[in-house]
Amino acid sequence: MEIRNIIKRPIVTEKATLLKEKDNKYTFVVDRDANKFQIKQAVEFLFNVKVESVHTSNYAGKSKRVGARSGYKSDWKKAMVKLGAGQEIQRFDEV
Repeated sequence: MEIRNIIKRPIVTEKATLLKEKDNKYTFVVDRDANKFQIKQAVEFLFNVKVESVHTSNYAGKSKRVGARSGYKSDWKKAMVKLGAGQEIQRFDEV
């Protein structure tokens, strides 16, 4: 797995923003096959920061329906990455 394909996009929600401000934790949507070690390497490589810990959660996709048409939302994986003291990701706020 290529290191640039592990992090898909940041999650910018009210809860994720509070985690960032309070605990210095950043939240990302990541590749479903990536493990914690690969996620840690990807964040350290892409953003040039020191990662303390990584927590992951798997989410099952749901079936959705609009009128007569039905579809399916994909399964996805979320990673919460805690950075070391004094570390921050500058480009995170620009999204």
